[in-house]
Amino acid sequence: MRIGELSARTGASRRSLRYYEQQGLLVSTRSSSGQRCYDEEHVRRVALIQVFLAAGMSSRTIAQLIPCMTRPSTDRARRALAAMDEERSRLSSAIDSLAAAREALDHLIDVNRKFLANVADDSAPDGPDRHSGLFPVGRPDAARAQQIALAAILRDPPGPGR
Repeated sequence: MRIGELSARTGASRRSLRYYEQQGLLVSTRSSSGQRCYDEEHVRRVALIQVFLAAGMSSRTIAQLIPCMTRPSTDRARRALAAMDEERSRLSSAIDSLAAAREALDHLIDVNRKFLANVADDSAPDGPDRHSGLFPVGRPDAARAQQIALAAILRDPPGPGR
C-alpha cells in the first residue's frame, strides 16, 4: 500500500508517517518509481507508535524499543529494558496524578450538585446576599464543613487506594 492508504487506515497524516520514517520508527520499502510501500505490519506499527506518542513517550525512546519487537536479541533487550522500566514508572506516576485529579473533580461535581439542590429547595428568592459562592450563607456550619473538606482535598488530593 502507498502512504495515502496507510494514512487513511491509521489516521496518521502523511507528514507524520514521513516523520516516523525520519526518526527510524517506521521503515518502508520503495517501488521502482521511488514511492514508499507499506504492508499490514506497518499498520500495526503505526498504531503502536501512536499509542506510545499519546502516552508522552519521545520518538527517541520509541526508537529504542522498536528493535526489541522487530529484531529481538539479548543485547537489545538488555539495553531497552531500562528505558522500558523508566517509561512504565513515568506512566504509572501520570496515571496516579490523573486519578487524583479525577477524584478531586468528582468531589467538586458533588459539591456543585449539592449546592444546586440546596438552591432549588430554597423557597426564598435569590438575592445578592443569599448565597456566597458554592455555600449557602444561612447555614454556616454546613458551609464551613464543606469548605474545610474541599480545602483538604485540594491540598492533599486522595490517590488510588486511599
